[in-house]
Amino acid sequence: MRIFPAAGAPHVDGVICFGDSDWWYHNRGHYDMQMMRQMAAHMPVLYVNSIGVRMPQLREGGMFLRRIRRKMQSLGRGLTAAEPNFSVFSPLSVPGRLGQVVSRPVLVQQVRQAARRLGIHHPLVWVACPTAATVVDRLRPAAVIYQRTDAYENLPGADAGQIRRLDRLMKKRADVTLFCSSYVMETEKAQCRNPMFVDHGVDFDRFAAAGRNGSDVELLHLDPLKGVGRPRIGFVGSIDSHTFDAGLFNAVVRQLPEVEFVLVGGCSLPEGWCRAPNVTHVGQRPYEQVAAYMAACDVLIMPWNRNDWIRACNPVKLKEYLAVGRPVVTTFFEELHRYDGFVRVAGDADSFAEAIRDALVAPETEETLRERVRRETWRAKGRLLLAELTRLGLLARETEVPIPGPGEADAAQDVAQPETRPAQGVAQPARRPDWLTAHPREKGSMTMDEIH
Repeated sequence: MRIFPAAGAPHVDGVICFGDSDWWYHNRGHYDMQMMRQMAAHMPVLYVNSIGVRMPQLREGGMFLRRIRRKMQSLGRGLTAAEPNFSVFSPLSVPGRLGQVVSRPVLVQQVRQAARRLGIHHPLVWVACPTAATVVDRLRPAAVIYQRTDAYENLPGADAGQIRRLDRLMKKRADVTLFCSSYVMETEKAQCRNPMFVDHGVDFDRFAAAGRNGSDVELLHLDPLKGVGRPRIGFVGSIDSHTFDAGLFNAVVRQLPEVEFVLVGGCSLPEGWCRAPNVTHVGQRPYEQVAAYMAACDVLIMPWNRNDWIRACNPVKLKEYLAVGRPVVTTFFEELHRYDGFVRVAGDADSFAEAIRDALVAPETEETLRERVRRETWRAKGRLLLAELTRLGLLARETEVPIPGPGEADAAQDVAQPETRPAQGVAQPARRPDWLTAHPREKGSMTMDEIH
């Protein structure tokens, strides 16, 4: 498929993405980073490391110092080519309402200069960090995408009022607002010009391979687990107070003294929050080892808090767990309706412990779990996004919209009907676009600067 400029539209010659995280800290599981990898197959991408939605808090203890150290290290890298056609930039900016006002002119100048060095003059501006809203139109975008995958107004330490205001502005301004939670999309789609559901993808081959060869991988790489017996119950991810229910976890651990629990990931909870003898915390591990740690467990868990942040979530971890092929036990969040029959949902410590026992005794077959996410790769999600942008008229085209290739038809159903489970089927492969161009902004629509 060859994509031509819509009438009067400037040629999009690259993407500027205001990311929600720091590329140099963790660049695999995040939605924006993976989607930018897909966009980089078609045009230059400038990924701007998060400019922040909150100031680091001293009460975070050691995590506070680690955050500051990571930020300083990122700033020192400047503009760096991280992957083919994909560069990462850490601008100097100050979080918080006052800090943003002070640093906004400097931020715009830094990003504009970095983009020009990459040959980007008419960008598609992608906003994953809502605090970037006030600089969008100063970059003279040819098109704007707003990624609404996290409810940042519910993040502890964030200025909730400011985030809600910026969120409303971005929904009005963006040509497309992307959602990865069908619950959030249904709640907020009336606020958007073009809401679109495209949820997380998964690095399926990596996680499935680890699951099929779990014992072999463990013997080769996982020294911290060599003294840990079976059965093993695993959690992989950040252990933070606003997401991870430490009270629930400790209660479940006490009910299952015969079981070994393995925690993999950074932790911002107070030291000593869990002293149970059947819990092993191996800390953060490189992405290349994450799938092996999942595969080394017999059941994988998500003991989430009950709050608005979790209610709006759709963690990529769930698809990774299923791709590995291990039974999953989780507390409730809205997006679980799309996984009926594939996960066990528990509401308290008693039911959570019972669900773990049940999963150990009568687990689903590995391939049954993998089949649920086999077609939901990041490549499939990227192709669906480009196809949907074309269908919406934001991209003009010479031929019909590309049809998802073999193994990707189910993901197409996810976009078209987010409330349903994927359908089965195989379609014809699509041809790669030669270049992408944006549809002109609707006449009479307001820019962010005009709104301010």
